[in-house]
Amino acid sequence: MKIKTKLSFLFLIVVLLVFAAFFVYQKIFHSNVTENAIVYIKTGSDFDDVLHVLEPYLKNKDSFLLLSKRMKYSHIKPGRYEIKSGMNNVELIRMLRAGLQKPIKISFNNQETLEKLAGRLSQQLEPDSLQFLEIFKDEKFLSENGFDRANAISLFIPNSYEFYWNTSVEKFRDKMLKEYQKFWNEDRKAKAQKQNLTPLQVSTLASIVQKETATVSERKTVAGLYLNRLRDQILLQADPTVIFAHRQIKGQDYEMKRVLLKDLEIDSRYNTYKYEGLPPGPISMPDISSIEAVLNPEKHDYYYMCASVTDFGKHAFAKTLAQHNINAAKYQKWVAEQGY
Repeated sequence: MKIKTKLSFLFLIVVLLVFAAFFVYQKIFHSNVTENAIVYIKTGSDFDDVLHVLEPYLKNKDSFLLLSKRMKYSHIKPGRYEIKSGMNNVELIRMLRAGLQKPIKISFNNQETLEKLAGRLSQQLEPDSLQFLEIFKDEKFLSENGFDRANAISLFIPNSYEFYWNTSVEKFRDKMLKEYQKFWNEDRKAKAQKQNLTPLQVSTLASIVQKETATVSERKTVAGLYLNRLRDQILLQADPTVIFAHRQIKGQDYEMKRVLLKDLEIDSRYNTYKYEGLPPGPISMPDISSIEAVLNPEKHDYYYMCASVTDFGKHAFAKTLAQHNINAAKYQKWVAEQGY
């Protein structure tokens, strides 16, 4: 009887050990993530916040909770994490504990104001638009790096960049400064100097060129025209600067379908019908093609341009005012026929 009792006891121990091993396996190595997902753990989150974010994707919340305590997962690292179907608790906790998030590609272009840029970025990164805007307008930073409020948007070179989702606004801005300095290499600086412009002035003229024509192949021609006027101290007379001046006064949502003679009377340094030379800063964020157009302009004798009535989206260029008046008359006739 004693032998049978001992065997029964040993059998019970073995069964218990098997169940214990199975239990441990279930807690540690068995799949606990139900589907592929992107989860966001915000800055300042605690463990309960993490659990709340993960719960919809866990088969067994309690096993994750138990093992998190065993593995001493308490220091929360914010970020954007990619979890995968079939991950076990160990894999999941190790990823979160080490902060193994993947960077994301963000892009921006054609942002007309710092406010719109801030809004665009807040859709892709953790900080909100007000946080971005405040740091972009930091006068101490701008002054120390050769910018001011009027030309601050020049700092941002439209492109695609990699960032972690929870990158701070300060780190984002500092990265943009490095990218700006990298972009304005010695070659580009030399080309700017050849046009008697600083890099900031290039960005300002590029913004006007971009607003004048959406046709990239035409931008070097337009850039050459404005450089001719600057060289000969002729008013730029660029309609987009007048539109910008009105929006500064009436708000960014103000729309002007056409620039009329009365609009040219607005007293603003951005009104290039009144003030000679370039305005104080860009009227929008110029893209790289527009900047390159100013740095590598087409050489010609054009001083005037008017929207073409035969090649829509492009312009009719003229060397003389007489020829320009002919082109302008054709355009005005076409406008009248359209009933605008």
